[in-house]
Parts: sequence; structure tokens; C-alpha cells
Amino acid sequence: MKKLFLFALCIVMASSGMALAATEVKLAYNGPADVENNAVHLYATNFKKFVEEGTKGAIVLNLFPDSQLGNEEERMELMSKKGMNQPIINIASFGGIAPLFPEIYASAIPFMFDSYKAAHVFFDEGTFWTKAKEEFQKRTSIVLLEAVEEGGFLAFTNNKREIRTAKDFKGLKFRGMDEGQVTLYKAFGASGTPIPWTELYMALKTGVVDGQMNPAMYIKMGSLFQVQTYLTLANIQYSDQFLVINGDMFNALSPEFKKVIIEAGKKANALNRNAMEKQDSLDVQFLVDNGMKAYAPDPVELESFRKVGQPAYVEWLKEKMTKEWLDLALESAKASNDKAKGK
Repeated sequence: MKKLFLFALCIVMASSGMALAATEVKLAYNGPADVENNAVHLYATNFKKFVEEGTKGAIVLNLFPDSQLGNEEERMELMSKKGMNQPIINIASFGGIAPLFPEIYASAIPFMFDSYKAAHVFFDEGTFWTKAKEEFQKRTSIVLLEAVEEGGFLAFTNNKREIRTAKDFKGLKFRGMDEGQVTLYKAFGASGTPIPWTELYMALKTGVVDGQMNPAMYIKMGSLFQVQTYLTLANIQYSDQFLVINGDMFNALSPEFKKVIIEAGKKANALNRNAMEKQDSLDVQFLVDNGMKAYAPDPVELESFRKVGQPAYVEWLKEKMTKEWLDLALESAKASNDKAKGK
């Protein structure tokens, strides 16, 4: 508790304009320190800039990419510690949040969003997200601030035939990253096989599986365009991670500095959203230029995916959470889609 008191005292004195050494805070996340190929690092660098500018250097963020402070579980354990021995902010994936709050998976129900704008409305002002942030803090004491955009929408690829509707999946073999993806493929009449990312290229090349799903940036990064022909831009799932902060640390901040942290998270995310949407278009064009055939389903075709895939995925999620959370996510997504369209 002594260190927590000193941390709070430092923040109060700094926000009052009294001369004091900067308070150093660790910012941890996955992936390399590469702004071009790791959207999370891009976010971290901008967040650091806005926090340090907003606090006039009273808070300094030290970046720890590449999971230097531990894997997802270990970093979340650090976030949960009382007494603030290590002031820490973390950018966690679903793998970090879900063990503590499985309801987060409801925000990743396939085919929920018609556009980037709809996803942004959902995570900026949607009823599901508001309740999720409140419940997460209540259960863990950790503050959930932002859903950080870290890539484009997931897309389907395969090397057998063009996929325009759910019926086109019948008989195909797909790599399923997790049980949820396998469930989705089975609903479409395809099969799903768990294959690690490191083995995916060869599995596609040798015909162990016919296809997979990933954002365009990962298809490019993994050179999957060399062994895949067809690309279906079906807005499967919005790709994001989550900015979280130790509750003791956040509560120790002055109201002014709390506002700085919150606004820094939003401003950094606005930059990420703009960058990722542009980058996704560039990556898709790269894939086309390198031989892939891209197809964007129309609203009727997208509805065929949603009609078949969503119920199966939701049924799988019922083992992890109550129907209330699932219904709230779907209702919030519908409202977000309508608002994004100007309805």
C-alpha cells in the first residue's frame, strides 16, 4: 500500500504543477515493435505520445512489445495485482480477456457488422460494450478502456472455387483456428481442422485443407496468396484487441489525468482505425495483384452467411455465457448497423 500511496501522491503533485520526477508506467502488448506490420505497436506508440503530452511528462509510458512482460495470462495476472508494485497498462487479445470475462466473445459473433463504421459505433456507444466494460471492472477491478482496431475484417480464402454464398462451402476442408471457427465451417457444410499458423502454408499447399480465414494483412504476411486462389470479403469478424489498465492505478489518478488517459486511448484508436482501413484496402489490392480473385458479397449473399453461420456460433457460445449477453450483443450490433447506414 505504501507504493500505491506514493504513486497517488506523485500524480496529485504533478497535476498541481509541482516539480517532480515523472511516474513511469509499463505498457505491454503482443507482437514486434514495427508500426508497419503490427497495428498494436502503432496504437501503443500513439497512445504513449498522447499520454505524455497530455500529462506534460508527469506520466511516461515505457513500451514492452513482443510479450516481454509475459504471455497473455501472465500479463493479466500483473494487471490484477493490488498495491501497484508495477504500474502497468496492457493491450490484451481475446486470449487475455476471455478467461476472466468469457462474455467478450459475444462481441466477435460472425457477420455482426456490415461495415467498419458499424463496428466503430458498436464499440464507441453500443449498449453491449457499455455493460461489458462495467461488468469487467466489477469482476476483476481492471478498467477496460478501448477495443483497439488491429486489422481488417477476417476474409475467407480457398483454392477450389469462388465462395459467394454459404452453399458454396459444401464439401470443402478448412483450417479452423479454434472450436468456434470449426463450428462455423460445419454449419456451412464444410469441415474444420485445427492447424497451427506455422503449419498453415504447407497444409494449404499440400491439400490437407482447401482454405482458411484471416484478415488480408495476415494472408499477405503468411504468403498464403501463393497457395490460395479465391478471396471472399465477407466481413466475418472485426479484428480487435483491448486496452486495459490496473484499477488501483487508474483510481489513483487525478480527474484531469483520468481524462487524459481516456482521451489518449480514443485518439490513438481513431488513428488506428483510419490506418487499418486504408491498409486493408492496400493489402487486398496486393493479393489481387499477386493472382488472387477477390469477391465482395452483396447484402443478400452476406445474409446467407449470417442466416446459417450466426445461429450455430451463438449455440456454441451458449456454453460460455448466458443468453442475455448474446441477445444484447446482437441487438446492439443491429442498432449499430442501422445507425451507420443513417436509419
